[in-house]
Amino acid sequence: MVDLRILLVDDEVELTEPLSCALKREGYAVDVADNGPSGMQLALEGNYDLLILDWMLPQIPGLEICQQLRRTGYHTPVLFLTAKDTLDDRVIGLDAGADDYLVKPFELRELLARVRALLRRSTNPEMPQVTSPATSIRVGDLELDLYNQLAYRQNQAIELSEKEAQLLAYFMQHAGQLLTHTQIHQHLWGNGEQPSSNVLAALVRLLRRKIETPGEAPLIHTVYGKGYRFGIGSD
Repeated sequence: MVDLRILLVDDEVELTEPLSCALKREGYAVDVADNGPSGMQLALEGNYDLLILDWMLPQIPGLEICQQLRRTGYHTPVLFLTAKDTLDDRVIGLDAGADDYLVKPFELRELLARVRALLRRSTNPEMPQVTSPATSIRVGDLELDLYNQLAYRQNQAIELSEKEAQLLAYFMQHAGQLLTHTQIHQHLWGNGEQPSSNVLAALVRLLRRKIETPGEAPLIHTVYGKGYRFGIGSD
């Protein structure tokens, strides 16, 4: 069996050395970079299954690296490590193209669980996927081109990340229905270890910013303590 390959980019040696050893003990092949340019070059040249990326890096910040990689069509899952822990920070990280987000300091077992979940989704072809080359969904004046990750509203094209497109498709396919946090997590992340609830909240907040127009009726409605309901006039 070929080892799954992980690229770890962080300038804190006291973190990368034990973390690299722990990942290798789990059976992963691990490369390490301690600055932005080296991390970017390795990510582009290497065939990695997962990128673990620190937000703050010398020369090129991890946030910028993630953005640049996604613009090149880089689909490898990205797990951010950062001391930034506000909801806005999570939104920024997800908007840059990250798949998950872990706040320092963290427990090693939690990081390993996140790694397993991300690798399971990226390498298991039987994991449920929502993307489909022929999928176009419309609710009211909102249309979603799921294959190209584009939404259209009021004659404006709205670019979406893969997770945003998957979440919006799930909402639109179940317009008017209450979707619980558990249902949404199951749909987006499958049966593996789940990201924190803050990741879903940040993803919803980011999607709202993109598809909802100030002064008009909202599309995504929070049902407090339960989940979300999608559709105009859903309150």
